[in-house]
Amino acid sequence: MVHPTTRLLIVALLAVTAAACEPGRATGPDNFIGDARRGSDLVKQYQCGTCHDIPGIAGADGNVGPPLHRIGTRTYIAGYIWNSPDNMADWIEDPQRALPGNAMPKMGIPQKDARDIAAFLYTLK
Repeated sequence: MVHPTTRLLIVALLAVTAAACEPGRATGPDNFIGDARRGSDLVKQYQCGTCHDIPGIAGADGNVGPPLHRIGTRTYIAGYIWNSPDNMADWIEDPQRALPGNAMPKMGIPQKDARDIAAFLYTLK
């Protein structure tokens, strides 16, 4: 017979594991939450592939901005900003606020969309 406390601990661990493995979600060091599947669709909607080469996105073969292959493993964004999910979302929302004078224009992407796009980009490892 399993002790009731042990049973409760097992149930709690299973719940945490299930939440961590929720499909389409990306989590980062700052309790970052974003919907990677929605982010993939938003990358198409905002036409990010016009400037960037983005794996997994049909027609996203731009060469104006840097290719986004393995962006989820890079140390920096734009060579200066520590690459974290929150910083990536801030960058996507307003790259000029994040690093004034850089080449990426503000695209009018709201925070929720930026977080979902960042979650998708963090799947590129």
